[in-house]
Amino acid sequence: MYTLKKSLGQHFLKDEQICRNIVTALQERPITRLLEVGPGGGALTKYLLQLPDITFKAVELDAEKVTYLENTFPAIRGKLIHKSFLDIDPPFDEPFTLVGNFPYNISTQILFKVLDWDPMVESVIGMFQKEVAQRVAAGPGSKIYGVTSVLIQAFYKVDYLFDVPPGAFNPPPKVMSGVIRLTPNGQPPAMRSRKDFRLLVKTAFNQRRKTLRNAVRGIFPPAVLEDDFFNKRAEQLSVDDFAALTFKMNG
Repeated sequence: MYTLKKSLGQHFLKDEQICRNIVTALQERPITRLLEVGPGGGALTKYLLQLPDITFKAVELDAEKVTYLENTFPAIRGKLIHKSFLDIDPPFDEPFTLVGNFPYNISTQILFKVLDWDPMVESVIGMFQKEVAQRVAAGPGSKIYGVTSVLIQAFYKVDYLFDVPPGAFNPPPKVMSGVIRLTPNGQPPAMRSRKDFRLLVKTAFNQRRKTLRNAVRGIFPPAVLEDDFFNKRAEQLSVDDFAALTFKMNG
């Protein structure tokens, strides 16, 4: 068998029904190329390998799991990338779908990597710590609406699909988990540049209790900051609001 490594944030799915639910959600959109992140013990992998007419790859950092997977599922040989997901280039030359029970210790970094790869990523079905999943899906006005919510929702529609209890994993995590789907939202809002958008969103939420005027003072001309709009707080702004503001930032 294999050992579990806490250092890699490993909590392996063991609930077959949850695995089937993820695969069902995955099949609601056409898939031609699929990358699984962190297959671990292969609970989800064994279903993914059976999907017809797709090109499948998986990325796994843990050498022990790579050996286990190749011995247990011979069909996966030649399809495994033995690296950290955070260190790889897009594994396909054309758009692909991403799926996985994402390691909780790098789940937010995985989302930002998806943004770096946009528009190559045509959909994501991912398992996250529930708190993270809810944050990604949160809308303006919510206490958990923040940097991740805005940066992801500018480019992807987020659907919270279902909860996953701790007992579905080995070992059980101390928290609930949640599965979300990201699908490209078609036309991202107009913004001066992604770099400016990211800077603005991160700066605004860095001091979320302050008014926007005080939080982003260093990146706007003083005359622009006099507008009453800047009396709002970051959590009150929509994704479109942030995008529109980038055109007023310092040059």
